[in-house]
Amino acid sequence: MLKVLLTLAALSSIGQAAPASAADNASTPLRIAIQLTLAALVPMLFVTMTPFLRISVVLHFLRQALGTQTVPSNQVIIALSTLLTVLAISPQLSAIYEGVVIPYNKGVMSEEQAFTVGGAQMKRYMQPFLGEKEIAMMLRVSRSSAPKSPEDLAFPVIAGAYMLSELKSAFKIGVLLYMPFLIVDLIVSAVIVTLGMIQLPPVMVSAPFKILIFVLADGWTVIIDSVMKSLEAVR
Repeated sequence: MLKVLLTLAALSSIGQAAPASAADNASTPLRIAIQLTLAALVPMLFVTMTPFLRISVVLHFLRQALGTQTVPSNQVIIALSTLLTVLAISPQLSAIYEGVVIPYNKGVMSEEQAFTVGGAQMKRYMQPFLGEKEIAMMLRVSRSSAPKSPEDLAFPVIAGAYMLSELKSAFKIGVLLYMPFLIVDLIVSAVIVTLGMIQLPPVMVSAPFKILIFVLADGWTVIIDSVMKSLEAVR
């Protein structure tokens, strides 16, 4: 876990440890601007190019299906998604730390080499999750020709296809989450109409039953375990 945290911190500041020569003094403001831009992109890359995307969307679907509105809060969902994401990609982050961050800090690897090796590591992680339709669409959008092998795909193509594939998977899981709770809503609505209590909102009656069923089924453990297994099944 320590390597994971060090890797995230190092990725946000990579490029700042290299000493600038006298010939590079003129480009120092430009280098600083580039470094700050890259540091600002690290959170965005973490949210979009890791399992955080799938996990957070599934948890939002779960909250909507339960009908609890703001419980758990967005902060709790983000914190839980971040923790699960770090656990899921800790091998990749550890490999980047040992193969990129340490050599870069020792001066063995240049900035360009560091980004190339780190990007290749993330490409290898994302490739198993890509769908053929998503790759074809991103190639068409970028007006790129199909490469000879998946390893030759450009990083933007892989990143865009990965995001689309993760959203598709998250929405599929969301549909499966909604179905049992929808059945509860339909049953409660039918009972209320049969009893003639039309003015009583069905949500007020169905929400406690849905929460009770969810708690009795140990829903949090089951759903989190299923989502994490779905990330392992592609490997």
